[in-house]
Amino acid sequence: MHVSSLDVVIAVFEFVILLFSLSVHECAHAWTAHRLGDQTAFQQGRVTLNPIHHIDVLGTLVFPALMIFGPLLGLGLGGFLVGWAKPTPVITRNFRHLRRDDNLTTLAGPASNLLLVVLAFLLLVALTFLGSEGRVAVVAAANMQVLLEGASGIQALALLGYLTIQVNLALLFFNLLPVPPLDGGHLLRNMLPYNALSAYDQFSRFGFFLVLFLGGFWLRFFMVPSNRLIDSALSLFLHIG
Repeated sequence: MHVSSLDVVIAVFEFVILLFSLSVHECAHAWTAHRLGDQTAFQQGRVTLNPIHHIDVLGTLVFPALMIFGPLLGLGLGGFLVGWAKPTPVITRNFRHLRRDDNLTTLAGPASNLLLVVLAFLLLVALTFLGSEGRVAVVAAANMQVLLEGASGIQALALLGYLTIQVNLALLFFNLLPVPPLDGGHLLRNMLPYNALSAYDQFSRFGFFLVLFLGGFWLRFFMVPSNRLIDSALSLFLHIG
């Protein structure tokens, strides 16, 4: 099996981006909880972008490493890149408005991934206004065709931006899957009537298996049209730039 230098660069970029994005996601949970009255995560040092404070060995290191580097070793793994970090501790009784603040804290994680998508997209748009080299770099990055022999800082930046969009879109939609223990599952629980909570909590025991079973279908449903939208928007700026 032939592994190009570009394959290795993409794999390293993806791993670093995922590690940073998961840290941003959990830091957003912790910061929002802190602002809304629950100091638990803040006191445990979770309001930080330092990944050391957020790492879950299986979800942040082992599983993503297998997905990213496995194909380079001929292991046949792949698909949409996802992972998870150590859950941010939240004690909801500390909130001033329990359900509202709990929902805001939960939404802060996916919202932070959406923010990273927007910032990365704006970076790519800015590159299209740097002349032909910038436009070529964005097109090459979108097609994963950056040539290392002639790589420039602009090409590396374009690839980093495009991969940031891909990783954070996957994290955004994955976490909104309405199955426990994901953020979407927690939001769903907060919407249920009181007499349904016991049944939902029993159902939660099977959440991990449901995530494994439904995750791929869920991501494909949202990622395919989202990628088309991103590529169409980039094409517009490529013609303007």
